[in-house]
Amino acid sequence: MSFVRSISGIRATLGDDMTPEMVAKYVAAFAKATKSKKIAVGRDGRPSGDWIEKIVSWTLSKCGVECDILGIVPTPTVQLMVEKFDYDAGIVITASHNPEQWNGLKFLNSSGVFLNEAENQKVWDIVDSGAIESDSENHAEIKFSEVEPIDFHIKSVTNSDFIAERLEIIKSRKFKVVVDAVNASGSVIIPKLLESLGCEVITINCEGNGEFPHVPEPLPQYLTELSAKVAEVGADVGFAVDPDADRLVLVDESGSCVSEEKTIALAIQSVMSSSIAEATKIAVVNLSTSSYSEWAARQFGGSVARCPVGEINVVSKMKEIGAIIGGEGSGGVILPNCHYGRDSLVGICLILGLMAQSNRSLSELSNDFPAYEMKKLKFDFTGNFVNLKSRIIQEISSENVNLEDGLRIDSDGFWIHIRKSNTEPIIRLIYEKLNDSNIDETINIIKSIIAETE
Repeated sequence: MSFVRSISGIRATLGDDMTPEMVAKYVAAFAKATKSKKIAVGRDGRPSGDWIEKIVSWTLSKCGVECDILGIVPTPTVQLMVEKFDYDAGIVITASHNPEQWNGLKFLNSSGVFLNEAENQKVWDIVDSGAIESDSENHAEIKFSEVEPIDFHIKSVTNSDFIAERLEIIKSRKFKVVVDAVNASGSVIIPKLLESLGCEVITINCEGNGEFPHVPEPLPQYLTELSAKVAEVGADVGFAVDPDADRLVLVDESGSCVSEEKTIALAIQSVMSSSIAEATKIAVVNLSTSSYSEWAARQFGGSVARCPVGEINVVSKMKEIGAIIGGEGSGGVILPNCHYGRDSLVGICLILGLMAQSNRSLSELSNDFPAYEMKKLKFDFTGNFVNLKSRIIQEISSENVNLEDGLRIDSDGFWIHIRKSNTEPIIRLIYEKLNDSNIDETINIIKSIIAETE
């Protein structure tokens, strides 16, 4: 069975796992848990999203909840609409970077951000108890949004302070840009944004039909077509997004993919180099994100705070400490003076602004970064994770241990982050070398402990 229930909502494979009955059950539980009267619904463009949207809207109507259909739009578009208009909540029909045979539901609260652990658990408890009522005497209205969501999103992004100040210089550069939107929700909105910025736009995989031409996760090994096109047409930059367009990966003018870990780092540079940046420049990234972010912030007198993995954890930390930017190393950029959500449109504007203001190419900006070496490994694991952490701490002496999200150890010249998956029986091991220090022995010790721990 391929069904996943996590802090990011639910996702499942079509057929036995993703059924109309399951969709209706979770939507009704969400409506009950949030006591919503009006909910915005968007989808990422997968063909299965059409019938799921019908089930979602009909279920909400039967629950007495008014439903506004936003259509095929990015997840951040739904987040922005919920935050800025009179919605009690939002639902995004997407399986994010998962293949086409998957789909799912992401749930948003009235602020347009993902549910936290307690809010999710409230929904899960209602589903598990079977205490779901979805047949109101008066069915509520199902209608299309009166506000055009794509235009509103573009306007909101370009009017944001850190972006608006550089609009004219971006337009003056007349960048040539290639976009790969994997035929999903970014297919219309991203080219439209770039055209409004005075760019010459070449599109590939922007049909918007939900038929993914390659593995939809925007990682370098899947972006060979984009890389080739950038080099072929002599573009300044290539932009790739995942199906719900909350993650952004870059290709430089030579056709080389830039590490997804550098997307947030370059965005941090863009914001912290701004003339309107506050004196206290703080960014937030998760515990698994590259130290490129700290390096980028230091160049402009800024600092970085870290938090557990997950967009809601980044957003909560940003609000707590008043960060001016945040994100994750998977290509997510959050700009709070636009909205509190990972947004590829925000990332695109910030990076074009940095290129324009500095009058430097993307490869020049990327090559400035230190030669850090990051590796991401995973291991089958069904043992006791608490015991595993204790044994690793005993074996590896370090004064800098963080237990907020699994186990992170910082040492002179490297860091290691070990997390237990919430959805699979595996351990994720991520580490990064910051200099020539020898980390191999330490990693081998950890691998042995993982293999031995029951």
